[in-house]
Amino acid sequence: MVIDDLNERSQYLLRSLIETYIQQGQPVGSRNLATDSKLDVSPATVRHVMADLENLGLIVSPHTSSGRIPTAKGYRIFVDSLLKVNPLRPSEVRRIEQELSGASEQNTEALISRASGLLSEVSHLAGVVMVPNQAGMALQHIEFMRLSAKRVLAILVISSSDVRNVVVDTEREYAKPELEKIANYLNSAFAGKGLAAVRETLLSEMREAKADMDTLMQSAIEMAGKVFESAGEGKGDYVMAGQTNLMGCSGLSHVDRLRQLFEAFNAKQDILYLLDSSMQSKGVKLFIGEESGYQVLDECSVVTAPYEVDGQCLGVLGVIGPTRMAYERVIPIVDVTAKLLGYALNQR
Repeated sequence: MVIDDLNERSQYLLRSLIETYIQQGQPVGSRNLATDSKLDVSPATVRHVMADLENLGLIVSPHTSSGRIPTAKGYRIFVDSLLKVNPLRPSEVRRIEQELSGASEQNTEALISRASGLLSEVSHLAGVVMVPNQAGMALQHIEFMRLSAKRVLAILVISSSDVRNVVVDTEREYAKPELEKIANYLNSAFAGKGLAAVRETLLSEMREAKADMDTLMQSAIEMAGKVFESAGEGKGDYVMAGQTNLMGCSGLSHVDRLRQLFEAFNAKQDILYLLDSSMQSKGVKLFIGEESGYQVLDECSVVTAPYEVDGQCLGVLGVIGPTRMAYERVIPIVDVTAKLLGYALNQR
């Protein structure tokens, strides 16, 4: 359904009910809603509207309570059409910017960890940041080190402080001068190019006829093909902070529910899939309750946003909390942090 399916009074009362429930955490009754909404209507009229909203699946009566709480569908209508988002205070924006700028002087891992911690600290929920997708980053330099007769260590310098090591099993033995020549050739051909583009080019050249290649080029293509094929196989990861904040959230305090949620955090696969599905988003994206597709998150909302460097999306960050969260505050926290993380990475 869309917001136009509700008249002005129904919209106003739905928004008032959800805002009251988010603030108080208790089912909202018609009498309290009539008072809190400041509408000149009787509790009987409010009850009639609430019955209509319940029939539409936007609110529900939990257990035997006479009050109502929002459903995921109700939250969706609220977020998409009724929510008034509050911008962050300038002092909060400065704090996030300063702390990320300071962390950017360290390695990427420290910067991602700080971003996750800031999301948690400012939202008082769980913050999560995907580790940057290295396939979208550029190669700066490559070196090779002979480990044994047929084992070589490839050292890929992605940025001034990001280094990745890949051990390659070779089909023949390579002498040190030969490895240096191969590295020089690859640096002259691929330095500054994205890892994904380098990998695609190398694998394509490996499939072509090698008759016209000299020995050095053949060796370079074969060696680099193995290095970048391995570099492209790494599974995604994320850094999370503030999971314990969720223990105090109503709706998530049940021991079994928390245990399942924390197990999902540790397993990472479902959360990573959810974050990955937001990679193509152009801004903030929300998964409310069962919208995530994962039963363990049925009582949660996940607010995400991609972060970019030079227009290239490197990952997604977000906040995980109960469906009863202060969306008007969490949404700008996620949005601003994503932009400032991208800026901090770009400065490096």
